[in-house]
Amino acid sequence: MTPNTNRRKFLASTATATAAFTIVPRHVLGRPFVSPSDKITMANIGMGTQGFRELGGLLADPNIQIVAVCDPNKDSNDYVDWSKNGMRDIIRGLLNKPKWREGAGGIPGGREIGREVVETYYANNRSSEGFKGCSAYADFRELLEKEKDLDAVKIMTPDHLHATIAIAAMKKSKHVLVHKPLANRVHESRLLLETLRKTKVATHFLPWSNSGETMRVIQSWIKDGAIGTLREIHNWSNRPVWPQYVSVPTETPPVPDGFDWDLWLGPALDRPYHPNYTHAVFRGWYEFGGGSMADMGHYSLWSVFTVFDLGAPVSVEATPSHTCSMVDQVSRPLKNDVSFPAACTIRYKFPARGDRPALNLCWYDGGIRPPTPDELDAENKAMPREGMMFVGDSGKILAGFRGESPQILSAKKMAQYQQPPPAQPEGRRQGPPGERNKIWVEAFKGGAPSPGNFLNAGPLSEAVNLGAVALRAGARIVYDFDSMKITNLSEANSYLRREYRKGWEL
Repeated sequence: MTPNTNRRKFLASTATATAAFTIVPRHVLGRPFVSPSDKITMANIGMGTQGFRELGGLLADPNIQIVAVCDPNKDSNDYVDWSKNGMRDIIRGLLNKPKWREGAGGIPGGREIGREVVETYYANNRSSEGFKGCSAYADFRELLEKEKDLDAVKIMTPDHLHATIAIAAMKKSKHVLVHKPLANRVHESRLLLETLRKTKVATHFLPWSNSGETMRVIQSWIKDGAIGTLREIHNWSNRPVWPQYVSVPTETPPVPDGFDWDLWLGPALDRPYHPNYTHAVFRGWYEFGGGSMADMGHYSLWSVFTVFDLGAPVSVEATPSHTCSMVDQVSRPLKNDVSFPAACTIRYKFPARGDRPALNLCWYDGGIRPPTPDELDAENKAMPREGMMFVGDSGKILAGFRGESPQILSAKKMAQYQQPPPAQPEGRRQGPPGERNKIWVEAFKGGAPSPGNFLNAGPLSEAVNLGAVALRAGARIVYDFDSMKITNLSEANSYLRREYRKGWEL
């Protein structure tokens, strides 16, 4: 194998030469067999809690080989999660070591734990495949430079790094799998899509799911006149479920051992390290996250944007909650341009398109929900904690986005329509790992583009980021999609772009 021969060409030629002498069974020890030359070699970039939570589905898929992991954090127990021992138990299960780090406090994560999990899992479950090891990197740029025989990357980092890493990977001709959002700036999302069109790699946006089937049923009810002409779509979430800080921290604690703060910041402007920025709480900062809508709206609204062909909004109006502080014994609203509010509503206006009339899309978070419809009041029922409602001239449809079946809020009308099967929760399709990954695995192997490809996610990504712009602007913004400009409030255009740290410009 010469230096100019890559692993795939070598393995393919070897397989051809030995085919006459060896018959490889389709299943080995009861597991589906995939030739090494047909596996997707992948790097998992981001070894925090969500990275580990989704790692098992990659490791168990015979079509995928994790060859590298990457994270600015080496190994620590200071992560933030939704339960005290849940992450430790996930890692123990992947390692098949029930007493792994027994007695250790905190919530674990980091690239060296990622390396340990990958190598141990493959040794325990896929030893016959001759797996040689997993590399661990702090810097994704070094990974992309050194891992010459890499097919794809999965990006599981804080939001502000998504576009930077994805664009770098695409320029290296790597296929890209990314968690929500595509980017946390409108300009970066546009640049990412432009890079994709040039490089023509395969991509998949993880919030995609097959729940469009349920949304098409709702659309068919609406087209049949079940609620009259559709005028409004309401979507609400109980997020945030993390602290929302209202000002930048003033303390300057030391950077933890093994944590590269400079790499974690990436393109973001320099600032002193503080744990209130990192791990799960990054979501609440305009600089690093995308707020509650980026966290959950990508799941619930993906099929809405697709089925109803929403495109770009013409205006966005945000109403955030606020906090007050005491200044010289006088209570004053606290000006906050650094973090998302604890609760908000965002109203998008979409123009008519095709046979669909103009409509409003209203987002609510922080415990805010639309007023309970009279139809539910009459049955002494409350609105669900999270959900979606379609409002027409003569009726309403209520739908959850965690698997609940939709219903027309009129028993008489509902009886006229066949109830669709329960939907799978948005972005959380069940089934074996190979089945869950099948859509994008086939695309990464040269098949048809995934329906969850980045180009299909573009309109939703832009709308979510425009919601953040409206929150920061503190006013209704009028948006021109073609020029990517806010036409009624020129100063708000600065929020469409990121101010980059030197050396990280895109």
